[in-house]
Amino acid sequence: MKNKHLMATSLAFVAFGFFCTSPAGTFAQRPEKDYLSSVEAGKIRDAETTNDRIKLFLTFAEDRLTKFQYELEHPSSNKHTEMLNYLMNSYIGCVDDAADLIQLGLEKQDNIRQGIDLMATKSKGFLETLKKYSASGPELEIYKDNLDDAVQGTEDALKEAETAKKKAAPPPVRRKN
Repeated sequence: MKNKHLMATSLAFVAFGFFCTSPAGTFAQRPEKDYLSSVEAGKIRDAETTNDRIKLFLTFAEDRLTKFQYELEHPSSNKHTEMLNYLMNSYIGCVDDAADLIQLGLEKQDNIRQGIDLMATKSKGFLETLKKYSASGPELEIYKDNLDDAVQGTEDALKEAETAKKKAAPPPVRRKN
């Protein structure tokens, strides 16, 4: 009886030790975004301000949209459908993250006016491109669902940027002595 109790206790400690020594750091860290390369994730991590992060996400979104256009014009021989959908999903993720950072910046009262302005201008351009493909894009049936999501996400981000312009703190006024 004592041996069974001792054995069960030992197994419990071994199991506890196994879970404690397993990659516990992975539980404490934020999950990696699967649409960012390790270099891009490093740039986001190293950016000093929320404003800089917003700009980076918008740059990455523009890059994904450009690659999407290139893939449509020059289809790859393998995994063409997967690449189109991946690029559109990556674009959506970058725009959504930029919009989330705008909300975070407003809550923290960071100086994000440049990021907000960039979101407003870039989103308008992105929306034009997306709507062009939505109306008459080649192979539309392949990526239509993701394209519709991208249009909706970009419209939402544009609305958030317009709302954020009103909520953002005004620029500091310099006084002359």
